[in-house]
Parts: sequence; structure tokens; C-alpha cells
Amino acid sequence: MDIKTLTFIIVGLTFALYIAIAIWSRAGSTSDFYVASGGVHPVLNGMATAADWMSAASFISMAGIIAFAGYDGSVYLMGWTGGYVLLALCLAPYLRKFGKFTVPDFIGDRYYSQTARTIAVICAILISFVYIAGQMRGVGVVFSRFLEVDISTGVYIGAVIVFFYTVLGGMKGITYTQVAQYVVLAFAYLVPAVFISFYMTGHILPQTGFGATIAEGVPGSGEYLLQRLDGLSAELGLATYTEGARATIDVFAITFALMVGTAGLPHVIVRFFTVPKVSDARLSAGWALVFISVVYLTAPSIAAFAKTNLINTINGPDQQGVAYEAAPGWVKNWEKTGLLKWEDKNQDGNMFYSGDERNEMVTVDRDIMVLANPEIANLPAWVVALVAAGGVAAALSTSAGLLLVISTSISHDLLKRTLTPNITDRQELFWARVAAGIAIALSTWFGINPPGFVAQVVAFAFGLAAASFFPAIIMGIFYKRMNSTGAIAGMLVGIVFTLGYIIFFKFVSPELNTPDNWLLKISPEGIGTVGMLLNFVVAYVVHKATGDAPQATQDLVESIRYPRGAGGASHH
Repeated sequence: MDIKTLTFIIVGLTFALYIAIAIWSRAGSTSDFYVASGGVHPVLNGMATAADWMSAASFISMAGIIAFAGYDGSVYLMGWTGGYVLLALCLAPYLRKFGKFTVPDFIGDRYYSQTARTIAVICAILISFVYIAGQMRGVGVVFSRFLEVDISTGVYIGAVIVFFYTVLGGMKGITYTQVAQYVVLAFAYLVPAVFISFYMTGHILPQTGFGATIAEGVPGSGEYLLQRLDGLSAELGLATYTEGARATIDVFAITFALMVGTAGLPHVIVRFFTVPKVSDARLSAGWALVFISVVYLTAPSIAAFAKTNLINTINGPDQQGVAYEAAPGWVKNWEKTGLLKWEDKNQDGNMFYSGDERNEMVTVDRDIMVLANPEIANLPAWVVALVAAGGVAAALSTSAGLLLVISTSISHDLLKRTLTPNITDRQELFWARVAAGIAIALSTWFGINPPGFVAQVVAFAFGLAAASFFPAIIMGIFYKRMNSTGAIAGMLVGIVFTLGYIIFFKFVSPELNTPDNWLLKISPEGIGTVGMLLNFVVAYVVHKATGDAPQATQDLVESIRYPRGAGGASHH
């Protein structure tokens, strides 16, 4: 069977599974819709959290970035993993004990202010939108290749599917669907990695193959894989693979923004309310880290294999170029999507890939590397189809979690808690579904006209979360005297500064987007770190000028931090 037919069968089967689960566990109440009635087992919740967490950016784009940026790409790996640890240890158990399952709810109640709640709702919606745009783009990349349509059509198809099962199942449906998606995603990521590692280095574990010598019969045999990659990179005028070009301060800023941005991400925090007890929240966080590391520890090896294979197949074993007529099938397949383009600059009929003016591969989209990897390495068609199913699972599981944040922010925090407190459960559920529909329409537009590649767009979302939510949540838990005026001022300054900086360099004056023009040499992807520091400083200064939080609030914060029997805080 050809790749297209197999892809239809495998993706079709996984979809049938997801939709069956969504129908089986359909939400009957708002409690089901928002937090799956708090009855999910910690190990299963860990799997669901891992699927929620590993978006299209992790599955499709992260290894692609590392393949192109080498050492510099590792900031995404370190930031996203480190952030998860921070979230699990410093925030999840306290927020769970506070008993509020949305970030705006926590901020509104902790800072005893409707204004604080409304600002938090706006921030949550903004962050989730930027994040979903990246996911929709990821879904589009997958569908465009395997249905052989252009990327816009791919995005539309993905949007319809996401809408269907988010609106039907709510959190309960999403949780069990995400468990299935994690299994598909992890399997799809590991199978080609093991195959390619064995073929290229003779090692079954990709992690050890990454540091091993290349096997006989493969170009460069006997050399260490990374040594070969560095040598090829130097010869072809590409950036060296194992040394970074970014300024150290920028590497630090991006890693830190991704870390603390993680800890302020609304759709991951919600996951800690779907388990029965506070201790289960910690347990499921630990399990999630185990499940996440399965994929994250494999990404650098996939990146190195993919980049080496890409150079070998396009330039040939002697690095002189390969005749376009004799080009492997995957080149022509990806050309149809517009994500790979070849231009015969010297009219010799040969393709050639390099980092200087000799380069004839005028477009090689970073987001295709993981999906094209099995095809480049000539793996069986079913493996290619499996990776497609994994990419779809990764993008869909996160999109669903984010849409839930947008819909709950609007229906629960904005309508029920602020504008129309008298609406019934049924009306609240109706508005949650309407909000999800509008959110999908907008994010589809951004998926078709993205401001960057998938992981870059997602990095902006993390920067915005770092600059707005993280300080408000940390001070809300660990600094009981922080008042509402300080928190509001800090959030506003942080989000406005960070958003302004990103918009200026990405949309207003992209030609100025170089290290020489950046503030302190910090890129738009890393600026959330500066926004976060501004937020802390402004909040502290304003709080000092306007006095402490009321005593009742201080007592409430004490009771979250020093347990007096489970759930004590939520009954005050």
C-alpha cells in the first residue's frame, strides 16, 4: 500500500478512537466539562497532562529547530522541561488547595478584585490564542502533506475536527482522549527514532546512537555522528551544529521565559484539578514528567539524524548535489505543500543544499523535519503514516486543552463571575461552546497567516504568560501582603511591554529584528523574562505605596501554605 492510503487508514483509526472516547465520556454537567468531576487517576492524568503539554511545537517543531539551530535550539528543550518541574513543585499543589480551577478565578479571589479577574481573563485569552495559532499551523503542516493539499486547506480540515470534539466532550472527554493521544504520540515519535538510530549507528537507543560512530555503508562511516555533522556544516557554510551563535544573555532569557511561562500556562494548571486529592496533583505531575521525558530526551537525536540524512540525500554521498530528476520521492511530495522549494540557480539540473549563495533549496521549512524524517531515511510506509498520526495527536490534544481555557475564561470568569452572575448551568455551558467556536475561527486565520514557525509562535505565548501570570501567581501564594493594586499594575505593565516588543519586531519593523537593535541583545522570544522582572518591580513598588492586602486575605494565603486539614482554604 502507498503512504497516502496507509496514512488515511492509521489517522482514520486513531480519530475513530478519539471520537468514540469523546462520545463515551460526554460532559453532562459544568463540573464534567471544566474538570472532569475531579475523578481521574494520577497516572492517567499524568499521561493526559503530557499530551496536553507536548503540543505540535514539541512533536513537530522542536526537533526541527534543533536540526537547524543545533546548540541554540536546546533553549526550547531546557526551558520547557525546567518549567514543568517549577510548575509541579511551586504552583500546582497550592492552586489545587486554593480550589480555583482557572487562573483568572485564582487571581480574582486572591486579589479580591473584579478588575484583576477581568485583566487575567484578557491575558488568558490572549496567551491561549497565540498558542493555538501555532497548533493550527502544526495541524495544517501534517494534513497538507498527507492529503496533498495546500497548507490553508490543511488548517481548515484540522479546525473542523478540533471543534467537533472539544465542544462535545469538555474536560472529561478531553482527558481520556488525551491519554489515547499520548500513547499514539509517544509511539509515533520513538519508532522512527529507533529504526533510524539502528540503521545509522547500529544502536537501538537513539540517545546512545546520538553520541556514537556512524555504521558501515552509511556516508561518513567510522566518524562520530556529531563530528560528521559539524564537518558538513562547516563545508557547506551552515552554522556549526554543536556551538551556538546566540548571545549568552539571550539563551538565558529565552530559557527562563519558557520556564516561568510554563508555570503560568492556564491550560496546564487546569489539569491539576481533574484528580481527587492534593497529593494526587503532585503524583500526576511526577508521572507527567516521566511521560514527557520519553519524547524530550529523544528530540536531540532525531534532530541530528534528520539533518545528516537531509544533507546526504539532497547533496549526495560526495556532497556535489543530486540530479533533480533522480531526486527521492519525499522531495517531490513536500514540494506540493509549498514547504520545500528548489530553484536551479546554475542550470545544471542538480539540487544542492548549503548555507551560502550556492544554496538551491530556497525553502526548507523547519516544521517538516520530524514528519519528513522517516521518508528521508527510507523507512517503511506504515512508519511514515504513524508519524503523521502522532503529529495530528500532538496538535489536537493541546488545541483542545487551550480551547477549553478560552471557553471557560469567557463563560465562567467573564459571564458567570462578572457580567451576568444569574445565568444557569445550562446557559453557562452553551456560552462555553459558543466561545470555543469563535476561538477556533480566529485561530484558524492565524494558522493560515502565522507570525513565525510553530515553536517560535508558541515561544511568544510562553513569554506573554511569563510576563503576566507568573508574578501574580507566585506573589499570590508566597507574599501574603501583596495587594490588588500592585498585582493589577504589574500584570498590565508586564503584558503591555512584552506584547509591544513582540509586535514591534515581528510586525511593525521586522527589518530591525537583529541583535544590534534588541534591548540588552534579548530577542522577542526571550523578552518575556524582562517583562516578568518589570511586573515584579512595578507590583512591589505600587504595593509599597498603597498598603498591605486586607487581613482576611492574608489569613487565607496562610491557610493555603500551611495546611490545616485538606481543603481548608476553599471553605473560607
